[in-house]
Amino acid sequence: MKFICEGVELSDAVMKVVKACSAKTTNPILETIKLSAQNDTLTLLATDGEIAIQKKIGAEILEEGAACVPGKYFSDFIKKLENVQLTLTCRSDRLDIVYGDSESSIQVLPAEDFPLIDTDIAEKSFSLPAKDLKDLIARTTFCCAQDDSRPVLKGCLIEAKEGQAVFTALDGYRMAIVKRPALAAEEVRIICPARTLNEIARMISAEEETLALFVQKNMLLVRIEDTVLTSRLYEGAYVNVGSIVPKSFASEIEADKQVLAESVDRASVLARTDKNSVLTFDIREGSAAITSNTSVGRIEESVPIALEGKDVNISLNSKYIGEALSAAEGEKVRLCFNGAVSPCVLLPKEGDSFLYLILPVRTTA
Repeated sequence: MKFICEGVELSDAVMKVVKACSAKTTNPILETIKLSAQNDTLTLLATDGEIAIQKKIGAEILEEGAACVPGKYFSDFIKKLENVQLTLTCRSDRLDIVYGDSESSIQVLPAEDFPLIDTDIAEKSFSLPAKDLKDLIARTTFCCAQDDSRPVLKGCLIEAKEGQAVFTALDGYRMAIVKRPALAAEEVRIICPARTLNEIARMISAEEETLALFVQKNMLLVRIEDTVLTSRLYEGAYVNVGSIVPKSFASEIEADKQVLAESVDRASVLARTDKNSVLTFDIREGSAAITSNTSVGRIEESVPIALEGKDVNISLNSKYIGEALSAAEGEKVRLCFNGAVSPCVLLPKEGDSFLYLILPVRTTA
């Protein structure tokens, strides 16, 4: 294999695909990037067994072939050669890189050892404006679980039907449900790893375009310009979300989202010094007192509100309520309660475009 390409184009492609390289594995081939030179195209491909990213760039192919280079070292090195033209030649177990009057080499592994990646995935699909897809990901995946105790909760439940896409994420302590119109949708119900969705969001640059997500069995495929991402989907039963959300509320407040979020943010500075990171909301007609009381000190904020129903005093994790308010849309929001030991639900002033549910913190005080 021998080809010539611009350093900046190769670096950009390597930076995209290296994110799919495995960081910890007993199989060295999953730590590599496969380089395939054919016709006038250089194809870069990486996978960790769950997610795969493929990127194609133009190159002057002098000799066709393929080889697998160590992903991390190759990406770190090529990033420092963005301003020069590169000539790469593979001989046996070595890749020589010539740039200007200098030359380096790196060991490679055989291309035939690299796993086969299926990109023929097109059984079902649904389409969204790219900006809406990026928005859905940003407003939900932060609620996905981080640990492996329940693998399906590390993913986002994606449902598409009747012209609507619904993303749901939960980790056992909080939940996010966000809806957007789908442009063209077959009925789809999948559990997609949060990591996969966040990689897709990072790949989106031209937000005015429309993106199609293709599904087949337990695989997902997304194509963005010359980059193709495929991912395994989680299998198993997701939580019955309908049984979690209360059907009615004893108390409901309406507040200015920005004012409430800024107050929570200030009180959270002190709350984070305590291991439980608790904020107490004392809600009465006309105002909500938001208090953080730790061994370091005390902060009490007052936020104007409109209350319907009973007064309520509830304690919430400062991080969870802060992130929910940051993700919520609109100038006004509603917070709904059924007492101190039932979930707090954050909703838009009108409609049902989003829902954030947070379990309360039980305190001894």
